[in-house]
Amino acid sequence: MNISARNIFKGTISSIVKGAVNAEVAISLASGAEIVSTVTIGAIERLGLKEGMAASAIVKASTVILGTNLHDAKMSARNILCGTVTKVIDGPVNCEVDLEIGGGDVLSAVITHGSTAKLGFVEGSHACAIFKASSVIIGVE
Repeated sequence: MNISARNIFKGTISSIVKGAVNAEVAISLASGAEIVSTVTIGAIERLGLKEGMAASAIVKASTVILGTNLHDAKMSARNILCGTVTKVIDGPVNCEVDLEIGGGDVLSAVITHGSTAKLGFVEGSHACAIFKASSVIIGVE
């Protein structure tokens, strides 16, 4: 199956914390970065998710928020991945900003042209990507 989501990160499930309805699943990437997802217990069972198994974290580019200097930020979003801007595709309304987050992984975000200009995103600049755990879809082979 091919999907339209721009961000697909392969890794290993490092932890699963189950609640009554949902579970929190952490996927460790080769770079050491971690992406956290919240999914239903039914999804855990249907996919057969277990700690140590290979899985992919899938994030739509339109759900990613970008900022600068967010390493020590305190916020409710579980996922903060920082890196270097590798590409900016500038448009009159929206821009695509690609961010190298380590281990060869590149995260794409679609943000407004105004935000791109205001934050000064150009190739080589530093940026941090933020997205909620509920925005992460888990896939397995």
